[in-house]
Amino acid sequence: MQTVTVKLADRSYPIFIGNGLFNDVDLVAPYLGKGRVVIITNDVVAPLYLEKVKPLFAAHQCDQIVLPDGEAHKNLDTISHIYDKLLQDKFDRNTTLVALGGGVVGDITGFAAATFLRGVNYIQLPTTLLAQVDSSVGGKTGVNHALGKNMIGAFYQPRCVVADTTVLDTLAERDIKAGLAEVLKYGLIDNVQFFHWLAANSSAIIQLDAACLIEVIKVCCVAKADIVAQDEKESGIRMLLNLGHTFGHAIETASGYGTWLHGETVAMGIVMAADLSMRLGWIDQNCAQQIRSVFEKNYGMPVVPPADISIKQYLDLMSSDKKAELGKIRFILLKSIGQAVIESDIDNDSLEATLTAGNQLCM
Repeated sequence: MQTVTVKLADRSYPIFIGNGLFNDVDLVAPYLGKGRVVIITNDVVAPLYLEKVKPLFAAHQCDQIVLPDGEAHKNLDTISHIYDKLLQDKFDRNTTLVALGGGVVGDITGFAAATFLRGVNYIQLPTTLLAQVDSSVGGKTGVNHALGKNMIGAFYQPRCVVADTTVLDTLAERDIKAGLAEVLKYGLIDNVQFFHWLAANSSAIIQLDAACLIEVIKVCCVAKADIVAQDEKESGIRMLLNLGHTFGHAIETASGYGTWLHGETVAMGIVMAADLSMRLGWIDQNCAQQIRSVFEKNYGMPVVPPADISIKQYLDLMSSDKKAELGKIRFILLKSIGQAVIESDIDNDSLEATLTAGNQLCM
């Protein structure tokens, strides 16, 4: 087992990474508190892992809430359903909520924990690669709105995160690749050696080689823990973790939540960010093409955005992005592989060229 610590003074917490951790009944006990436990999961994960993880909470009265699967259900109606259950069954401030699932379940559970009785304990048991390397760490919680992704939420840290790599064996290849988009992001923003290692070892990683997976998750968690410790509320350096997300969130919202996986739109968005960086003269065409090639050829991810999203739709949605400030869209762009920057003064012609390039991105 590897352990990474998110250092936030008295709110610091561990991330446990390894094989078979859902079998370790002593691992989460120190983080549960005195009250009852509610496992929140969905109807895909529940048949696979709900009964398996219940022994972790054998010393506590344990209940469960099983939600419908999918990004389309990441909304205030689902949060209200959770509140109804917690209030009807008279759960109190000693309650611990447990997120058992991917990023959607983790974000919903974290937001419910942040807001029920003004804040109760919660822990993360992420079951997708995307959640293990990114969304379960750092305390971003929330739900979507019809006008924008993750526009309603709170920063609220878990007590611990348990990333059991054996659960990844049940994921579809599409879900694995979606998680790897976030992994590649970490290499692009500040770790060029990691990016090249990911490119060289793509076959083993896609085939879920155990040693490679633990290394991938650890490197990403160390990087995110370091950034979160410096900038918990995303007022500066933490925005770099949104490489590709300004474009990607617009694609998700315009296409309808659930049409694309989050990681798939991040892959498209990163290629768009590389294309825009190239048009601004910050990276050359070879660098932009290399980035696209790793996503498209090494990892088989979609890199071409939908053709039916207009420039106006992109600009409207991106201007509502959480990072927008004083009427300006803030982009995370690249000066090189391994060096990302935050920029709001973007040449309109270059931006519109990227938004209309489609299959010609980076070409």
